[in-house]
Amino acid sequence: MNPKDQLNKVIDNIEKVIIGKRDIAELSMVAMLSHGHVLLEDVPGVGKTMLVRALAKSVGADFKRIQFTPDLLPSDVVGVSIYNPKDMEFHFRPGPIMGNIILADEINRTSPKTQSSLLEAMEEASVTIDGVTMQIPKPFFVMATQNPIEYEGTYPLPEAQLDRFLLKIKMGYPSPKEEMEVLNRSQFSTPIEDLQSVISLEELLELQRESKNIKVDETIRSYIVDLARQTRNDPYVYLGVSPRGSIALMKSVQAYALLKGRDFVTPDDVQYLAKFVFGHRIMLRSEARYDGITSEEITERILTKTKVPVQRLVGQ
Repeated sequence: MNPKDQLNKVIDNIEKVIIGKRDIAELSMVAMLSHGHVLLEDVPGVGKTMLVRALAKSVGADFKRIQFTPDLLPSDVVGVSIYNPKDMEFHFRPGPIMGNIILADEINRTSPKTQSSLLEAMEEASVTIDGVTMQIPKPFFVMATQNPIEYEGTYPLPEAQLDRFLLKIKMGYPSPKEEMEVLNRSQFSTPIEDLQSVISLEELLELQRESKNIKVDETIRSYIVDLARQTRNDPYVYLGVSPRGSIALMKSVQAYALLKGRDFVTPDDVQYLAKFVFGHRIMLRSEARYDGITSEEITERILTKTKVPVQRLVGQ
């Protein structure tokens, strides 16, 4: 089975639970293929948690959930060494971060100290306890959910933490027809309980390796760099997209091309994914807030005015 068919099987499986959000399921797979992580922001009750559970079940992954609360400690996330008086030694008890797919639920409800406990895990796929570094099992994927920051009792994620997320996406409310279908499917049982895996973890790891081999023409790389540089020069922006953001966009478009059954990247791929990769990495000046300008609008404006490469791509 080719990669496109394998990935579509996963997405079709997720759609048995999450109705009308195929684009969100695709973006989640893009992040996973890119060894990245997702920040999912929306109001409560639209299916954020169910999406992550469906994704984990579809690929047969070890799923862990961390409910972030104001009193959660870093050791509750990464684990702790406990002294055993019988052998007079410390033994490491791993925290829930030691899994394949991690749901960091309502991450902005916990303190910045606990939020930062995810930094090493998300960047290096490892945790360090008492000076000893331990690798997290592969594949490793974090999907963090957060309620909009204007809700009471939340701690906005700092720039360094936001930059660790490959994509930031929003689910939105379903249409009336989709919501009716949700009610029909949920009347007698919860669809997630009957969901089965459609690919193995070994197949997922192979798809991650194949994603890295997707061709990115020199003109596409130059286009990505131009877009990132434009964000740094915009008068409304005080902190533009970093080189990490450029790398994130390149990896994302490689995974998206694989998802669409191609072995090369197109400018359309870049334009589609740029708003999900760049939006949360653009920090606006106060003037932008006064004028009602959002980072998404900045990205759209930059995409509109930046010259699109038209050179014939290798593989077409």
